[in-house]
Amino acid sequence: MSGVLLTDRYMTPMTDADLDEVAVVEREAYEFPWTRGNFEDSLRNGYFGVCMRHVTGMLIGYCVLMPVVDEMHLLNLCVAPRVQRTGAGLALLREAVRIARGKGLAGILLEVRPSNLRAVRLYERFGFVTIGRRKNYYPARHRGREDALVMRFTFPKEDAHGVR
Repeated sequence: MSGVLLTDRYMTPMTDADLDEVAVVEREAYEFPWTRGNFEDSLRNGYFGVCMRHVTGMLIGYCVLMPVVDEMHLLNLCVAPRVQRTGAGLALLREAVRIARGKGLAGILLEVRPSNLRAVRLYERFGFVTIGRRKNYYPARHRGREDALVMRFTFPKEDAHGVR
């Protein structure tokens, strides 16, 4: 389904009813996917899950967010391979920011594989900066383990009148 228009999608909170579809997209998109149980545990523990759907109902992508102290940790952001490069990842990032700001948090933290160049570029274009590296963080086929880049997006400060 290439050519999905951004106006042809909507966001909903992720629920248990979404998890079979989420797990399918996760397996399509990643060599080392989260399991359905990982998503179940996230929802059970009060993390925020968001599903993006096409108006036809097809799952386009999703993200999972965990509040930690004064910032949101973006644990998983995935766009179905058939609709990548249509702006869906950017839309999910914007939704993550909306949720985090709505909770009064200061920013968003994430880990990403350095080999996932499209994701790294998306995050950098959005304004995330690399603040560190976690050694041997991800499993990797034929190379043992892969490091993770730790990236942060800090929300602009507002003045006393709510103006940035």
